[in-house]
Amino acid sequence: MATTLIAIGTFIVGLVLGALGGVYYLRNKMQNMTMSDSEIAAMAKGMGMNLNQKQLAQIQRRMKNAQSNQSKTKANAKKQPTKSPKK
Repeated sequence: MATTLIAIGTFIVGLVLGALGGVYYLRNKMQNMTMSDSEIAAMAKGMGMNLNQKQLAQIQRRMKNAQSNQSKTKANAKKQPTKSPKK
């Protein structure tokens, strides 16, 4: 009886830790994701758009700016404490 409960408990703890590890891994992968010109062109073609080199360069620039802005806002959010609303 006790062995069965320990096995079930271990299984549940393993599932929870595995899910948390997976979320952490995917978040880091998504934040550090960069795409090459060919990947962007393939994605655009899949959406029915044909991009020229100027448009590809513009999309690359926008993606880099979005990543840098996102990291800046996260850094600022960590530095500034949240203010509770006054009643």
